[in-house]
Amino acid sequence: MEPEIDVPSFFLCPISLQIMKDPVTVPTGITYDRDSIERWLSSSSAATCPVTNQPIPPDADLTPNIILRRLIQSWCTLNASHGFERIPTPKPPVTKAQISKLIHSAATSSSPHYHQVKCLRQLRSLAKESEANRRCIEQAPGVVDFLASIVVDFNHDVELDCIEQFGSSPCDEALSLLHGLQISEPALKALVNRNCEFINSLTRVMQRGTYESRAYAVLISRSAFRVADPLRIIGVRAGFLAEVVQMVRDRVSRQATKAALGLLVELCPWGRNRVKAVESGAVPALVDLLLDSPSESESRRACELALAALDVLCQCAEGRAELLKHAAGLAVVSKKILRVSTAATEKAVRILLSVGKSSATAAVLQEMLQIGVVAKLCLVLQVESSARAKDKAREILRLHARVWRSSPCVPATLLCSYPAAA
Repeated sequence: MEPEIDVPSFFLCPISLQIMKDPVTVPTGITYDRDSIERWLSSSSAATCPVTNQPIPPDADLTPNIILRRLIQSWCTLNASHGFERIPTPKPPVTKAQISKLIHSAATSSSPHYHQVKCLRQLRSLAKESEANRRCIEQAPGVVDFLASIVVDFNHDVELDCIEQFGSSPCDEALSLLHGLQISEPALKALVNRNCEFINSLTRVMQRGTYESRAYAVLISRSAFRVADPLRIIGVRAGFLAEVVQMVRDRVSRQATKAALGLLVELCPWGRNRVKAVESGAVPALVDLLLDSPSESESRRACELALAALDVLCQCAEGRAELLKHAAGLAVVSKKILRVSTAATEKAVRILLSVGKSSATAAVLQEMLQIGVVAKLCLVLQVESSARAKDKAREILRLHARVWRSSPCVPATLLCSYPAAA
């Protein structure tokens, strides 16, 4: 049996504890693997050296440790029989000058669509190579505006022709790159304020783009509205909300569906956005989503967001009317109580409270008895659940105690927890 080979400690990255593939030295004198230290610096609000805890300037150079890299490569070659593969020499990071040249070439080409697709594919490939490349592309002058201009120029017929000829379209590639670059909030806010047509173009993409483009469009829209001015949020067009609702119906991907649900939660409390969303069919779309969603952890977040959106919409009369109009509206909300998560239970009980306070006709109260809503609210009081859910359940039950308290529809084991009148 061959003895185990100990890897020299100075070959290991202090962050990942793996053999360094591209060792670089930071200004504090400590050497890390490039990928690990770049991820550390980009994810940390205060850029510091992980070993010394000393600050690292945002524009600090990561100096390649060429001697150490060659030592590691030689050592791996000598120990290849023990399973160590030789580490290839890493590619040098891309420069802003190279990026600008690539963008200029695509913008001034006599065959714009072909060169745009070719250029954007190159940029996407470079961005995937390293965190440094991604940051360089994002910060290079004119890149974000160039990508946004391609989205603004979206034309359905042109996109189809490009897909047929080149296997992809400029808009597909631009949206994919915009999403992958993870543009900083200040840069995204500047783009939204500078280019008024950008949000409108995302609406057109969600309406007529490919599945991939539509998914990226809704993801970028959510990021854009998170940094948008309040006036822009209040003035969001009904057509945009209609396309967001359609994304909920179509369920292009889990990530896109969650982004669409998040947009409804974040936009609907502002101005008349609730009514616009209701008129676009948001309530039946959300109820249908909840009907089709299992309670497993993989769909838990989608259920929570759908209930949160319904909660916002049910704060207006139009939203409550649509919920009661749906044959499964109250039933599916009640079903999610105590079956998904604490947050989902709280949102579901809030929805029932909105209905119980403002839309409780005799027919509605009778339906809530028959489909088990009242029994479920009594169960909330008996089992372990959050104080907020219990308080709201207690409030609903007290509101309609005269109708529900003596009903034979509620099992005696649950009726014993019915709260006394205030």
